[in-house]
Amino acid sequence: MSIDPELDVIESNLNHKELNGADSIVFDRLTVNQASADQEELLSEQPAHLWRRRKLELMSWTERDKQTVIAKRTTLWNGVEVDVELAEALTLLQNAGIATEFSCAGVSPLDEPIDHSLYAYVTLVKSEAADRFVQYAIQNMRHRLLVTLETGSGRYDLSSFFIGHNRSFCWWMQQCAAHFMKGND
Repeated sequence: MSIDPELDVIESNLNHKELNGADSIVFDRLTVNQASADQEELLSEQPAHLWRRRKLELMSWTERDKQTVIAKRTTLWNGVEVDVELAEALTLLQNAGIATEFSCAGVSPLDEPIDHSLYAYVTLVKSEAADRFVQYAIQNMRHRLLVTLETGSGRYDLSSFFIGHNRSFCWWMQQCAAHFMKGND
């Protein structure tokens, strides 16, 4: 299954969108340049109607007036600044022997329209434990989760599938990591 090409065009066009008069880069983990497209494999499956819903949410977000409601909150985790909402999940993953490289809770686009990612995400280093966790998360998070594998670098990107579900994604990641840990004890 491939990522919806029509959605890729919309997301690509949004990468340098002007927001509230300030030039900002809208960062989306799904934006894949053509040179590396053959190295990224989509592992999760969502039906066509959910891809359409996602595209509509993205288009709606670009048109909506954006004002900060809650500022982005970060904390130091292993010497790296991470979003508070993901710190516990990252700790649980680390305790399960799963290495993480990048993460972003993104906060809700309604909370902080400039300093956020449209989708919350966690990047895992491919390993036997990471392979098992990814399968566990796909089973438990189902349509809420988008998973790709960067075959060249050996990294999994797990992200929220829908816009505005960033905190929910963080909660689900924490729950999956906690339950995964219990199952591996």
